[in-house]
Amino acid sequence: MSLGILGKKVGMTQIYNQEGAVIPVTVIEAGPCPILQIKTKEKEGYSAVQIGFEERKESRTIKPLLGVFKKAKVKPQHYIREFRVDKPEEYKVGQQVLVDIFQPSDCIDVIGTSIGKGFQGGVKRFHWAGGPKSHGSMHHRAPGSIGASSDPSRSYKGQRLPGRMGNARVTVQNLEVVSIDKDNNLLIVKGAVPGPDGKLLVIRRGKKKIKFAPKKKPVVKKKKEESKAKKPQAAKPAGKK
Repeated sequence: MSLGILGKKVGMTQIYNQEGAVIPVTVIEAGPCPILQIKTKEKEGYSAVQIGFEERKESRTIKPLLGVFKKAKVKPQHYIREFRVDKPEEYKVGQQVLVDIFQPSDCIDVIGTSIGKGFQGGVKRFHWAGGPKSHGSMHHRAPGSIGASSDPSRSYKGQRLPGRMGNARVTVQNLEVVSIDKDNNLLIVKGAVPGPDGKLLVIRRGKKKIKFAPKKKPVVKKKKEESKAKKPQAAKPAGKK
């Protein structure tokens, strides 16, 4: 396992590739993330690196965390997360984790909290078809039968019903890194990521380890000229008709 980075969703836009096709992308402000603590198997029982993201005021930070930040000699951070790593000795406390740990064509996984929708019915939550819309029907969007008859005389476990929708931890896998902007700490990712704009995202290397090949320029085939289809005729000898 390798070190990831924390970021904040800026929003979505679109760019054009070399072939002129439109690519929907998400802009993420990733890092800089200072390393706050390094955990080892000898002391904590597992290997991990703890990083922070987004500075905050000391007056809004509890005292136990202030001691952690002062020990690492960094300013108080709003978010703190851990990443399991195989070689913790490669990192140092106070080191900055920047967006250049990723490169274009890398495969990443993005973790975030989906947008909360509140209490919703089954038609919106699970895309139920619903009942008839006319001819005196009074059963448009309400759930129908949710159980069997005499056997088993109960509803099956996991029956889909209306309830709270969204506001859950979601992981989107195998997203392609289109480009990075190290000067502005921006990560451009192909596709959508979970959560609204401005919310925290955890970006890590893809667990499935897919490598996206750089796209090649299209090869334009030349059209055959019509003049080549007609072959020149041999000249007739003189004195013959």
